[in-house]
Amino acid sequence: MVVGLPTKPDAAGPEFDEDQVDLIFHALSDRTRRDIMGKVSQSEQSISDLARQYEVSFAAIQKHVSVLEKASLVTKRVDGRQKLVQNNPETLRRATELLAEYERIWTQRINAIGQILGEERQVGDRKRAEERKRR
Repeated sequence: MVVGLPTKPDAAGPEFDEDQVDLIFHALSDRTRRDIMGKVSQSEQSISDLARQYEVSFAAIQKHVSVLEKASLVTKRVDGRQKLVQNNPETLRRATELLAEYERIWTQRINAIGQILGEERQVGDRKRAEERKRR
């Protein structure tokens, strides 16, 4: 866990469930799943239609979709004999908020380091100037 990342409702910024964050980023770590996300964000697709677009088995695509569903990145619904998959934009929005929060935290840390280094440089410059005056 990154120190300063809000995980409680009373904390500043959005609330994040650590387990859900792990599921989301694990699901998105695979290129096939990211590609599936792109396809179902354009239009709802059946698992069969998705499977025809890849050089892997139908079962492999079912597993990829299950990982995405477990992470709440997609939802499935049954229409007759077909299982239709569509994206869940709310989960993507929350993942985007999480990344923005990480960016905010790290930007603050980098700025603080820059300020410390700048102050140290000024102290060093003053010391060198004083030494030159003494010579």
